Amino acid sequence: MKKYIAEFIGTLVLVLIGCGTAMVVGCDALMGGGYVLTAFAFGLALLTMAYSIGNISGCHINPAVSLAMLISKKLSLKDFWGYIVFQVLGALAGAGLLALIFNGAGITDMTGGFGSNGLAGVNGNIWIGLLVEVLLTFVFVMSILGVTSEKFKHGAVAGLVIALSLVAVHILGIGLTGTSVNPARSIGPAIVAAFSGNVTAISVVWVFIVGPLVGGALAAYTYKMLERK
Repeated sequence: MKKYIAEFIGTLVLVLIGCGTAMVVGCDALMGGGYVLTAFAFGLALLTMAYSIGNISGCHINPAVSLAMLISKKLSLKDFWGYIVFQVLGALAGAGLLALIFNGAGITDMTGGFGSNGLAGVNGNIWIGLLVEVLLTFVFVMSILGVTSEKFKHGAVAGLVIALSLVAVHILGIGLTGTSVNPARSIGPAIVAAFSGNVTAISVVWVFIVGPLVGGALAAYTYKMLERK
């Protein structure tokens, strides 16, 4: 249960800091500053959690990562489902706290949906959005599998490498899909946004569930092939 609680806390913090930053600064393609701040907010939140709960649960805080670890036989089926449940609950709690803070203070949400993902950047093209999420998740999960490989001990720098890879995929993906690469991170804000009257995100949330899971699975199978002697 401690592992599940750690995943709950980690995902809550990721959504609170990452999506909260997006809500505050916005993501204006013309200026670009919001992109960078939001990208680093997600990366730094992950870095913070990696060095605080990493020794407890491995700090997946992402169903796509947990799926890759299951395929790589680094996570049991029981823990896989436990992780996913508590990751989604953590994301819901994080988005709920954002709603409490922003609605309670009467602050305008510059993203329009509690940092939820969307397809406006790809002109509503579902299949391009899906492709973007598959590719970005593939890159992100490949970095995780490489830096945590038992054959190559990266030790203390592993968390930093993973965090920077998350920053990198966000810098490209924010203007396209808002960058999910994490089904839980997308589900939480989409549900809270729907309860607040914005149903746009929940209508396309399946893209941000399927895309990252496919990208994570592809990364796991690809890395197993590359690592095999």
